[in-house]
Amino acid sequence: MRKKVRHVLGISGGKDSAALGLYMSEHFPEIELDFYSCDTGRELDETYELIDNLEAYLGIEVTKLHAVDTDKMTKPNFDESEELSPFDYLLKDYGGFLPSTYSRWCTKDLKLKPFEEYIGDDPTISYVGIRGDEDREAYVSTKENVQTIFPFKKNIWSFDVLDLVLDYHNTGQLKDIYERIVKPEKLARILEEVERPISIEHNFNKKVDALINLNVTAFNRAVFHFLKKTDFPLSQLEESDFPLLDKSHIEKEQQRVVVRETVFEMLEESIGVPEYYKKMEYEVDGKKGTYSRTRSGCFFCFYQQKIEWIWLYENNREKFEAAKKYEKEGFTWIENESLDELTQPERIKDIKLKHIEKKQTKNGKTSKTLLNNLLGEEEKGDYFDKEDEDYAGCTVCFI
Repeated sequence: MRKKVRHVLGISGGKDSAALGLYMSEHFPEIELDFYSCDTGRELDETYELIDNLEAYLGIEVTKLHAVDTDKMTKPNFDESEELSPFDYLLKDYGGFLPSTYSRWCTKDLKLKPFEEYIGDDPTISYVGIRGDEDREAYVSTKENVQTIFPFKKNIWSFDVLDLVLDYHNTGQLKDIYERIVKPEKLARILEEVERPISIEHNFNKKVDALINLNVTAFNRAVFHFLKKTDFPLSQLEESDFPLLDKSHIEKEQQRVVVRETVFEMLEESIGVPEYYKKMEYEVDGKKGTYSRTRSGCFFCFYQQKIEWIWLYENNREKFEAAKKYEKEGFTWIENESLDELTQPERIKDIKLKHIEKKQTKNGKTSKTLLNNLLGEEEKGDYFDKEDEDYAGCTVCFI
């Protein structure tokens, strides 16, 4: 007997995952979503507020997943006065060894393990809020019972799916599917592209883009029907059970492929934008700059930029001091620099001046975005510029 396919959406507390929850509820309400959040116990207050607001606005419950049940933390090496969290509990297990880019145990133990325990062996479709203006795929589970979908993008499919569908050994099967689902008068050009071999000049990405641009709905339906003979979770659904194959019913064109500006608009019109995304002005040596936080996640995330640490120091001293308490000899959040060293007056000045210089250098370049060419800085809104986003960070914590 087949298990029921689960549809899950992780709410990180960040803008994109929250916007995806709004998007799915508005445009695809027939999909019964399970909302969840992996709580480390060390998020910013605004993160929890956003989740609360989303629950109230949509009338849903976001299941809070914890790597460790804090009520059962009875290890003798905890001081009775300590405020316990899943992160603190695991930190003790790791002997005080702070997570870093070289040892991301926080990702593995606080995010992936709770998620994979939550879904178990059920066939699961995981909806992830990677935007249409982002050239990344984020975390795709290695569990065979989990399939990742990207509703904000024109190409909703993960690489593992496309790599299988467009393998040259499967060209005949893909052609047969297209011949069944596409009208003859529109078929010739599509089949020509299906048969066109991948080469240096016409690489994998160009082939995917070509097929999508020829007919995105036909491409989505072709991929869906191809998967019917595989073990992917979507193989257990009927086409009518997966309405994301066709976005033509969405009236606003900009909501078929969702970009950063659209995400902020969606949040502003509903649950609000977390305050930490709003740019704040600072001045140093007569020069003015702006800073903000660019991510949700733990307030001491080691992937945040140094200017973000300064933002935390100057705008949320309580959290900054809490982060500093974790540091000890040989274990710092920033490689080769403690938070005490980072917040010396001359160091703060240096970081701010370098941040201003970096922004000026970027602003001096010709923008590829028409909006940025037409609008002045003061007209672009209160939120951080796209160039501030650091995509090299953890792709699990922010989905």
